[in-house]
Amino acid sequence: MRKRQTWPLSGVLTILLILLVSPSATMASTTEDVGDVLALLVPLTGIATATLKHDREGQVQFLKSFATNAVITGGLKASVDKTRPDGECCDSFPSAHSSLSFMGAAFLSRRYGPKFGIPAYAAASYVAYSRVVTDRHFVEDVVAGATIGYLSSYFFTTEYMGVSVTPVASSNFVGISFSRTW
Repeated sequence: MRKRQTWPLSGVLTILLILLVSPSATMASTTEDVGDVLALLVPLTGIATATLKHDREGQVQFLKSFATNAVITGGLKASVDKTRPDGECCDSFPSAHSSLSFMGAAFLSRRYGPKFGIPAYAAASYVAYSRVVTDRHFVEDVVAGATIGYLSSYFFTTEYMGVSVTPVASSNFVGISFSRTW
């Protein structure tokens, strides 16, 4: 009997990204709107994947990552008085859109591997790009947000069923380590 092939949520996310980032997305309002949608879609894909896989441990890890990300990002926004590039007052640092999307991408990547992580990181990168190009944030705001999001998932998320993707860096090497336990 032939096994039925199903599309993982990461494939659906990739298709949505391609459809949303059409040539008309060069207009600032469309770029911002696409970034807004993806900022929610990436973490929702993370919790939905854990739920659909009946991965209770993954759900708990996602919620810990989400809460940590929200507290750190919200605390910094409240305490750092930084005006946005478009002149709007006082809550530019860090980018909450970037932190949320990179938290979701890091969760998907660490928990379920590159099949889920690569499209999620592509979407999160578009979110960060959209925040800068539409003058909602400075580059350092999105870099800080992305770092907070990544680290909040990195510390709480373990691999699912033995697959691990880990960044590796030393004084003369930067790369990614893929491993699987049997």
